Amino acid sequence: MQLRIVHVTGFEYDGEVSASYNEARMTPQTSAHQTVSHTRLEVTPHPWTQAYRDYWGTIVTGFEVLAPHGSLTVTATCMVQTEGPRPASGTPLTWAELLDGPTAENLCEYLTVTDRVRPPADLVEQTRALVASGGGPSEVAREVCGLVRKAVDYVPGSTDVHDEAATAWSQGSGVCQDIVHLVVGALRSIGLPARYVSGYLLPSTDPVVGEAVHGESHAWVEWWDGSWTAYDPTNDEQPGERHVIVATGRDYADVRPLSGIYTGAGTSRMFVNVQITRLS
Repeated sequence: MQLRIVHVTGFEYDGEVSASYNEARMTPQTSAHQTVSHTRLEVTPHPWTQAYRDYWGTIVTGFEVLAPHGSLTVTATCMVQTEGPRPASGTPLTWAELLDGPTAENLCEYLTVTDRVRPPADLVEQTRALVASGGGPSEVAREVCGLVRKAVDYVPGSTDVHDEAATAWSQGSGVCQDIVHLVVGALRSIGLPARYVSGYLLPSTDPVVGEAVHGESHAWVEWWDGSWTAYDPTNDEQPGERHVIVATGRDYADVRPLSGIYTGAGTSRMFVNVQITRLS
């Protein structure tokens, strides 16, 4: 499936900003399951920019706006060719191979339990019980995805980007970010390296060619079982041609689409709009 994505985001300030310094992680990356044929990132007002890959391999555009401004708009446009479901490659590891081999050392940063992903005690207990039942790493990981999805209803607006995973667990509702954080934290608690994946999701399962639809910034999880295995716990499915990868990291803090600092106005309001068109 060939997709055109237009992601518009930015800030409106309550007064004049004298300068702002920002990072945008809004450029999809070519990988084994998607090919990026075109990307463009425009910033208003006109900035000074530089592009680089961060520590996690994400394409980042750093930019400065040094002229006074009352708003900031970033428009990222891309065309991506995606493929179907993305099964893991290679032979799955056993728990002994995973925990006693070099994996834990090489992927130790994906075993760190940050505050954002720290799982509640009862989720850890249930996850350990799944391991004790005899399932392999990927089998347990998928069961954890289902466990979290059943316990946390997807309710847009029920949390915000600053909330920790435990908040969604305790209230029984959250967004895709919370569901992924809970899964990531639970898997790390049993020694299974896991990472947070951000990108886009075309919501329609049968999109009309040429019709622009309101898309979504989305998140899913990958765990290491001899190779990175992806799963979308919010929608209970393997990521496929409707999913577009932008960034990976330990948690949401590593993959924020737009972040920065500014001097001047006291407060700001963020706006976001994503339009996705199936081209073929």
